[in-house]
Amino acid sequence: MLPFWIALQFLSSFPIRLPGMPSPEQVGRSLLFYPLVGALFGVLLMAFSALLQGAPLLLHAALLLAAWVLLSGGLHLDGLADSADAWLGGFGDRERTLTIMKDPRSGPIAVVTLVVVLLLKFAAIVALIEQHHSLGLLLAPVIGRAAMLGLFLDTPYVRKGGLGQALADHLPKRLSQQVLWAVAIGCVVFASWSGIVALLAAAGGFFWLRHLMVRRLGGTTGDTAGAMLELLEMTVLVALALA
Repeated sequence: MLPFWIALQFLSSFPIRLPGMPSPEQVGRSLLFYPLVGALFGVLLMAFSALLQGAPLLLHAALLLAAWVLLSGGLHLDGLADSADAWLGGFGDRERTLTIMKDPRSGPIAVVTLVVVLLLKFAAIVALIEQHHSLGLLLAPVIGRAAMLGLFLDTPYVRKGGLGQALADHLPKRLSQQVLWAVAIGCVVFASWSGIVALLAAAGGFFWLRHLMVRRLGGTTGDTAGAMLELLEMTVLVALALA
């Protein structure tokens, strides 16, 4: 179970202590457990939402969104901010884009992007609460983290020596495909039509974002993978709120 604990340590703000330095193979296998970490997040969010029943609607949604951000420690929001700055400031140039992405400072476009994405998430959560559609709180984190597995499965990792290099180099491809199929089937079985809507919306966003990454960078980085997760979570929530 060490790969699961590696995944949970990396993707969450939980105080996880590993018994030692994991091997590259264990790091690669941890990707297989990303959807399971998403399921854990979803269950916690659904339970928290149930506890908040009766609270004012907007406060209910705001507390859920805050808990969502705290669960991940803002890790993927940081990737979204870096990617937004780099995409605009890179002017279509690969090396300039990669260089800006490494800059820890956030420019105006990063702030605007974060505000828009969080605002859309908040509005979608409000709608889902009104519709008594708590399954959306489970589907979004599961599908978002499954998308990261899918991204590393078939997209080159372009920043050599970066954090995602071990993930990309040691990911078991056959098992990854089986996990992705299991996630897709599970979404349909447990959420029926909502699961289908969520999967279709996420698939459209996934292939479009992957196309942009490959065209600009020739592949993905840890930042663009995090940006994809945040954008797909938002897409799933919005799609479910509108369905």
